[in-house]
Amino acid sequence: MKNKITPTSIEVPLGGDDWIVSKTDLTGRITYVNRAFMRVSNYRESELLGEQHNIVRHPDMPRGIYRLLWETLKQEREFFGLAKNLTSDGHYYWVFANITADVDAAGQTVGYVSVRRQAPAAAVRAVVPLYAEMLRIEREGSAVAAPEASVAYLRQLLAGQHTTYDKFVLGLYQQ
Repeated sequence: MKNKITPTSIEVPLGGDDWIVSKTDLTGRITYVNRAFMRVSNYRESELLGEQHNIVRHPDMPRGIYRLLWETLKQEREFFGLAKNLTSDGHYYWVFANITADVDAAGQTVGYVSVRRQAPAAAVRAVVPLYAEMLRIEREGSAVAAPEASVAYLRQLLAGQHTTYDKFVLGLYQQ
């Protein structure tokens, strides 16, 4: 059972050369982590392998973003997103994430590969109020319906801007 971690307000800064890499199986259990992941998240390899990747999920992250992530991956598309992650000691770090299918020689998806890097400060400033609204929507809904309600909000907001979440996030990263 995962220990409850109390979030702090301390940010762990990522450097421009920090590339966090991990692999999971099809259910999201971690099968590989690189040293940057261990260093930034403050977990040992043995504490990460076999755990669900949400071990680093920060409570400020709306579940709707993860709903969108899994929907995208199940459609066999790559996912781009901004995420606030939680370290083992409660600190946080923002990442720009790209997640793709890990395909074997026979063409079968055997898991997922996530590569994360420093999130631009302007991109973080842009998504913080968006994610806060998604969290507010999730708090008002039932546990089952809340993620879908927040995703619906996100899609409607971005449709009004003639974009999708992927394009929105990629646009923020390139600014």
